[in-house]
Amino acid sequence: MISRKNAAISKFIIHKVGNKFNDTKNAFSGKTVDFDEASYDLMLPFLLRPFGSVVQSYRFNHHANITLNEINSYCTQIFSDEDSFIDISKHMVTHLYEQSNSAQIKTGDVLIVMFEGIEFRDMTTNAIGIFKIESKVNFFQTYLENNSYDVLVQKGINSRKVDKGCLILNQSDGEGNIILSVDNNSYDTQYWTNHFLNIKYADDANNHTQQYIELCKEFSTEVLKTNYGAKEQNTFLAKTVDFFKENEIVNVERFKEDLFEDEKQIRQFEDYKKEYEGEQNVVLRNQFDVAEAVVNKEKKKFKTDIKLDTNIQIKLDIDAPDASTEYLERGYDDDKKMHFYKVFFNAEN
Repeated sequence: MISRKNAAISKFIIHKVGNKFNDTKNAFSGKTVDFDEASYDLMLPFLLRPFGSVVQSYRFNHHANITLNEINSYCTQIFSDEDSFIDISKHMVTHLYEQSNSAQIKTGDVLIVMFEGIEFRDMTTNAIGIFKIESKVNFFQTYLENNSYDVLVQKGINSRKVDKGCLILNQSDGEGNIILSVDNNSYDTQYWTNHFLNIKYADDANNHTQQYIELCKEFSTEVLKTNYGAKEQNTFLAKTVDFFKENEIVNVERFKEDLFEDEKQIRQFEDYKKEYEGEQNVVLRNQFDVAEAVVNKEKKKFKTDIKLDTNIQIKLDIDAPDASTEYLERGYDDDKKMHFYKVFFNAEN
């Protein structure tokens, strides 16, 4: 995640990208935008706000040679020669246009931006931002005519969030330039992340933690809930979060020992892990550092409600892994021919 408190826009240009599939054309600007104070003060936080909560970072990718990655090459040119900004920004839009291979890909405004003063992990750097605005919203505009006010409807950019955006920092590590990316229209993620940017997650604690939590979420849904019920699923997720919170390093063997008492479930987890790695084309490490920020962010996404077909819901606390084991029992009533949950408590809150 970044801090934008000392950030500034040094160059800004707007182009329009068409859709090759629908034969709509690009439209290019010939010069950069000269902001007035009001629009600048609104634009800067609009563009950078989404990256304040981004935890994971990316690096450029290419199947043959990283220097052949188009956006990597274009950013390298701009960083070394800022006078090339306008020409290179047009090449970026053309490259984006070439990825529109279906009618589903939307046309829109493309904002190419040079930032200064971006703070990331105790370092300050400049960066290139690429943003695609796909969705316009209706708003009312009032105006004065013949001594009376009237109203008309216009379309404009929603200043609350960008549709797609990336930030390429002029800082690198052993894997290359550090990249942050957001995409609020996930219907065409491959188009933005894989085809246009061609980026992959960094090989760091954030990624290792994220991948393993994703594995545990999928396993809990496809194996535990299916075979043992929602209570077992939610208990497993709560224990997973607890394990990650209590350990700075995850050792997979210790993880299995702590979370499973049944040898059958251990074998099911091991089999599912192999299957998951094959389907996702990843290799999960047997030991890695825990990224606390990722754990906290993913924890908020866990759904721990047990929804019953009798219009009753039981909500479990993800931060209390032992509660469902101690105070919730599942059984079957032979007379009613129905499953039931028995809940123990001292007082109602």
